[in-house]
Amino acid sequence: MEDLKKKIGEIVKSHKIVVFMKGIPEAPRCGFSAKAVGVLQTLNEPIHAVDVLADEPLWGALEEYANWPTVPQVFINGEFVGGCDIVSELHERGELQKLIAKKA
Repeated sequence: MEDLKKKIGEIVKSHKIVVFMKGIPEAPRCGFSAKAVGVLQTLNEPIHAVDVLADEPLWGALEEYANWPTVPQVFINGEFVGGCDIVSELHERGELQKLIAKKA
């Protein structure tokens, strides 16, 4: 489990925007993942996506890593931001764009 949490840490620190989701951006496998990716895509920034359905043990470690029980999980500049609802709310208030603009 610790190795998987270390792997997650490396992923989130290696990319400006990371979304752990069900499916991939081109073919999301749940509505929440589709909505979160849709919001992130409006930012015109590269998104690194990880399909948790393709790696079941990683999904369990992700829940512990972020202390968040559901996916999608969005990380920006190495920090956990939240799931679909939080990302959508931040975007509506213009705060998501500010998070993206910050340097890691």
